[in-house]
Amino acid sequence: QVQLVESGGGLVQAGGSLRLSCVASQNIFTMNHMGWYRQAPGKQREFVAVITSAGLTSYADSVRGRFTISRDNAKNTVYLQMNSLKPEDTAAYYCTAQNVVTYWGQGTQVTVSS
Repeated sequence: QVQLVESGGGLVQAGGSLRLSCVASQNIFTMNHMGWYRQAPGKQREFVAVITSAGLTSYADSVRGRFTISRDNAKNTVYLQMNSLKPEDTAAYYCTAQNVVTYWGQGTQVTVSS
C-alpha cells in the first residue's frame, strides 16, 4: 500500500503561480507513472499531467505550456508547477501513483480568483 500526501494548494489570483507537492510513503522509482488529476465542483475528475519512470511527460491540452510536472526520486516526491493560473483551474488536485494498481492521494484544493 502506497500513501500519497499532497500539499501546496491554496488561494491565488488569476495569473499567479502555485507549486503542488506529492510525497509518497515508498520509493517512487518503482512506480511506472506518477501523475496529477483534478476535479472541479459538479464535474468529473480529469487528467492533468503524468510523468513516467523514464521522465517522459504528458499534459492535458488545457494546461500544456502553463503547468510542469517533475519528480525527485531521492525525496519520493512529485511536483506540479502551475503558472499563469486561470479561474477555470479551480479544483481539488489529486496525486496518483501507478504500478500494478493505481494509488490516490486525498487531494489539495486550488482556488483561483478572477
